[in-house]
Amino acid sequence: MHKLIMYYEVHRLKREGLKPSQIGRHLVLDYRTVMKYLAMNEQEYQDFIESRSIRNKMLAPYEEFVKIRLEACEDASAAQVHDWLKENYEDFVDVDAKTVFNFVLHVRSKHGIPKPFNHRDYEKVEELPYGKQT
Repeated sequence: MHKLIMYYEVHRLKREGLKPSQIGRHLVLDYRTVMKYLAMNEQEYQDFIESRSIRNKMLAPYEEFVKIRLEACEDASAAQVHDWLKENYEDFVDVDAKTVFNFVLHVRSKHGIPKPFNHRDYEKVEELPYGKQT
């Protein structure tokens, strides 16, 4: 349902006189996405959303393994997960790192496994004499 709200918002802003690039900036959408939404009627948009939600994921057979690993090590990166998959499955499919990244995001959101955010504080170091800081 949330996706349908975006469709209506794009069309509402268009009716108010905003240009597609302005709508994109306002809604944080790519210009081409705005153009695609404007070219669709409501039924076409719903069909589009439905077709995107039922796509098969190449890495679906590995979901349980990824879930267990992420629960054990919540701060694991997608690159680490990719390495674990290659190490544990000899028949692991050759996929792009971005595919693994997207799959890890999917597993995290589906199973409620947030990635902890490690905040680092930075501050300006006072100016030292030439050659002293090194």
